[in-house]
Amino acid sequence: MLKEKFKLIKSALKDWHVLHSQYLPAHIVTLKDRMAILDGRGEVNELSVDECTELHDVSAKLHSLSRLHTSICWQQSRS
Repeated sequence: MLKEKFKLIKSALKDWHVLHSQYLPAHIVTLKDRMAILDGRGEVNELSVDECTELHDVSAKLHSLSRLHTSICWQQSRS
């Protein structure tokens, strides 16, 4: 019975992984594009408080997703 529960958990984890990491590279590219747009605006004019906050959020999300993607690639290369 315990073995069957582990199989169900393993299956659920595989489904979750596919769902959450399938579009990871595309999401990283989207964040990089948004960051480039905000950087371009910052070079021409001063950014508003909302834009500055968005730039910090985009930067944090990009860093987090890049680390996650690197970790996934590292794990896949070891298998």
